Amino acid sequence: MTATDPALTALAQSWCALSLLHGQIETHIERALQSKHGLSVREYSLLDVLSRQHDGDGGHLQMKQVADAVVLSQSATTRLVTRLEDRGLLARYLCPTDRRGIYTDVSEAGAALLAEARPTNDAALREALDEAAQDPELAPLVKAVETLRVPA
Repeated sequence: MTATDPALTALAQSWCALSLLHGQIETHIERALQSKHGLSVREYSLLDVLSRQHDGDGGHLQMKQVADAVVLSQSATTRLVTRLEDRGLLARYLCPTDRRGIYTDVSEAGAALLAEARPTNDAALREALDEAAQDPELAPLVKAVETLRVPA
């Protein structure tokens, strides 16, 4: 296979289309969340991930797991947690069974803001997908997103 191989070129074009779709969706959601709730997409994602934690076995996520879930580096995730903690949307506390571990939970204010922002996020996602579906290059990707079922 060479760099000019048609299969590679088609693969690169497909990757560019997927990247374009992601960028368009993220930008649309970012505008909606910022204007209505003062949240970035990353802040919303972090609150959403942390809100799904529970007190059972494996219920609290380590910072690396949180970072992987929101697709950020561990250091960027820590900075994001600090910003949201400073805004009163998150709280950190020591793990009751291992004093070296630090957990992060969504505060009442964070849960309330997340509940307000969730419909905005969902509506903006739907709008962005509907808009992208009008582009013949992106329509198959939109269809794939709409039919994808992620295991719980």
